[in-house]
Amino acid sequence: MISTLLVANRGEIACRVFRTCRELGIRTVAVHSDADDNALHARVADATVRLPGAAPADTYLRGDLIVKAAVAAGADAVHPGYGFLSENAGFARAVLDAGLVWIGPPPEAIEAMASKTRAKELMDLEPLYEVAEADLPVLVKAAAGGGGRGMRIVRRLEDLDSALEAARAEAASAFGDGEVFVEPYVENGRHVEVQVLADTHGTVWALGTRDCSLQRRHQKVIEEAPAPALPDGLAEELHALAVRAARAVDYVGAGTVEFLVADGKPHFLEMNTRLQVEHPVTEAVFGIDLVAHQIRVAEGHPLESDPPRARGHAVEARLYAEDPANDWTPQTGTLHRLTVPEGVRLDTGHEDGDSIGVHYDPMLAKVVAHAPTRAEAVRKLVGALERATLHGPVTNRDLLVRSLRHPEFTTARMDTGFYGRHLPELTAPAPEPHAPLAAALADAHGRSRFGGWRNVPSQPQAKRYTTAGEEHEVHYRHTRAGLEADGVRVVHADAHLVVLEVDGVQRRFEVARYGDEVHVNATRLTALPRFPDPVAQLAPGSLVAPMPGTVVRVAEGVELGSAVQAGQPLLWLEAMKMEHKITAPTTGTLSALNAVPGQQVTVGSLLAVVRPT
Repeated sequence: MISTLLVANRGEIACRVFRTCRELGIRTVAVHSDADDNALHARVADATVRLPGAAPADTYLRGDLIVKAAVAAGADAVHPGYGFLSENAGFARAVLDAGLVWIGPPPEAIEAMASKTRAKELMDLEPLYEVAEADLPVLVKAAAGGGGRGMRIVRRLEDLDSALEAARAEAASAFGDGEVFVEPYVENGRHVEVQVLADTHGTVWALGTRDCSLQRRHQKVIEEAPAPALPDGLAEELHALAVRAARAVDYVGAGTVEFLVADGKPHFLEMNTRLQVEHPVTEAVFGIDLVAHQIRVAEGHPLESDPPRARGHAVEARLYAEDPANDWTPQTGTLHRLTVPEGVRLDTGHEDGDSIGVHYDPMLAKVVAHAPTRAEAVRKLVGALERATLHGPVTNRDLLVRSLRHPEFTTARMDTGFYGRHLPELTAPAPEPHAPLAAALADAHGRSRFGGWRNVPSQPQAKRYTTAGEEHEVHYRHTRAGLEADGVRVVHADAHLVVLEVDGVQRRFEVARYGDEVHVNATRLTALPRFPDPVAQLAPGSLVAPMPGTVVRVAEGVELGSAVQAGQPLLWLEAMKMEHKITAPTTGTLSALNAVPGQQVTVGSLLAVVRPT
């Protein structure tokens, strides 16, 4: 029996595994980098071990340090979570060689399936070793890992080499393995997967289907179970293929077999030999704890001959600290407050007051709703997201709400091209019309008490705010009766609550302010100074860092004095485990280049200047 378990991971998945361990009476051990010194997963564990450094290559990808940590802390088992070393056969062997229990499949199964190239061979498929014009579009893909990292779509042959280089660099950084391969790219298919669970006694469960078609940068955003509106017989075919894949490698534990479904036919993608981020929707539908089953299987307990019966429908949305309207740019800062209404599941690796940094994935939390029908589950999730208190960096909350309400999603006609078609409309600014006024009235609360009243009308006061890239100016007045504003009746106003009546309908606005950052219900505002700061403007053609991060490389042949074309890639930043391309804003000459590989930059740092031709 396992008594003490170390999670070789961080954040949300470490906290989630710890929760099950507490329910089973198992002591927990966390590992943490210096950047995660005060992270939630380190705070809630029974014991912690420091991994010196911040970069994944120095910390969470150092299997030797993690095994030493497990031994030093007296752990008798290791759970890898997902990402990092979760699909690394060498790490699994090192855990077993140290006399510890590995909460995962045998190393041989990981070797067979964790490399997507070898997995395809097992399923009688081969990657493209030579790419011709007729093969386009193709997908460059990391052989190890997942989460959309190390993937690039290539539509022109001349872009293939640069895509291979970028995918190798990103895969090496995220997984410690730079191997990539090329396969045909199935356009606008549905991403459907099957959860499998196998024991050491020959039983393999196929736990239904999941649809994960709504993706950005090949990383899932919204997932649900079961996959809706599949053609007759397809679910059973997918179950059979998934069980076949698991039996082919004598699989043990939890794993996921992924497919693209196009024209009613399944195309095998890969088998992930680990727990998936989206596993909670399967847990909700089948009423089980997959982590508890992983632990019991590792202890040698058999599964029942048949899996439990599925009930209802579940939908999960991933909350990210990112700006979807600005190329999904990751956001940093303080997460002041995160709460969701009762009745939905919240999986997170953060608490109020935590700092969202640049080193790791920008996912803040997963919100999961379960109900008897799909329509009810979607409605429940939308309501929870809209009523969630989310104070801190810019997030994708509005995108999630609009996506869940989009006709293609509500009628189950979505595919992996969803955001490629609809992103502009889903990210168009649509702030709450009276949010800026409510913020101004809350800020003005109590000021009318300063000084004496005169029998002359006060001059209107003005406040300016920005939200979703747009500026708003509002006006109000102090009167003997209190605060007034044109077009609305101010029913109540204090520092935290404003009630306005418009056309006979009263609306409540809860206001929270953190410096210049103001949250009014679900709208995030930035207060602007009354008078613009007369600072010097940047020269035309200046390129500044859109986020804090690390310069990973400068484009080959680009140097001071180079002639560049508008849109030409100049350099790449890495932030939150993803690479972000910085391109020339105009055609001209590179008159300044301040970025060098390995350099840490902050938001607004001047990277380069292109003098327009």
